[in-house]
Amino acid sequence: MKKHQLLTALSLIILIAIGIYGCSKGGGTTTPANPCASKTITVTATTTNSNAGASTGSISATATGSSNFTFSINGGAFQASGNFSNLAKGTYTVTAKDNEGCTGSAQFTVNENDACLGKTITISGAVTENSDPCTNTGKLTITAGGSTNFTYNINGGTFQASASFSNVAAGTVTIGCKDGDGCTKTTTVTVGTLAAGSLFADVKAIIQTKCAISGCHNGSQAPNFTQDCNISANAARIKVRAVDQGDMPPTGPLTQAEKNKITAWVTAGGRVSN
Repeated sequence: MKKHQLLTALSLIILIAIGIYGCSKGGGTTTPANPCASKTITVTATTTNSNAGASTGSISATATGSSNFTFSINGGAFQASGNFSNLAKGTYTVTAKDNEGCTGSAQFTVNENDACLGKTITISGAVTENSDPCTNTGKLTITAGGSTNFTYNINGGTFQASASFSNVAAGTVTIGCKDGDGCTKTTTVTVGTLAAGSLFADVKAIIQTKCAISGCHNGSQAPNFTQDCNISANAARIKVRAVDQGDMPPTGPLTQAEKNKITAWVTAGGRVSN
């Protein structure tokens, strides 16, 4: 090989080597494009509410901006379908992913159905017995309709299975009912006051004559027997002292007829209404 041919060959080799070195230093290398940079994946969905206290809600999701989507809810495993069921009330994040790993997410809320919507619950109360003036002897029964599995209460108290209530004071009473879904209804009824009974009237006359008027229980000494409720509250004590022991009133022992009236009243219940 002639000398100038050798120099030309060596020059070409040097130029090739320089080109290869330049490429290895990055001068001719390009970074692969991000396949997700030009994509905007949007997730939309329709939701179905959950029944009260249950996991019956659902989300049906779709996505746009690419193709071949799989779907995940709250960071779970991806699946081919965008349908998610058996969901309780709450907020959920749904993510869509295409076949190149590009993703988009959105949040959706499953609400809870109002179990009471559309119900017309009715309630009424019947007073079966008015109350003694001094003790709570009233009775009433509640009736409810428009739903099922009712429990009942009065004056905001604890609900009970029975619709009947006793030991109710005279006056305005708030009655309530609650069905199996927790839907409630209230109204008011009035429990009246029983009039004084004839047995009590006989005993009161004896006490007024033998005790109160004589000065021992007219307000200067307890109990004050000029008040009906004090007489009723001390029914058992009156019988023991005036009938069983016979050591009162201070005006002298009662007659047998008077003792019989006290005994009959106490036996009947010792209330003002007896």
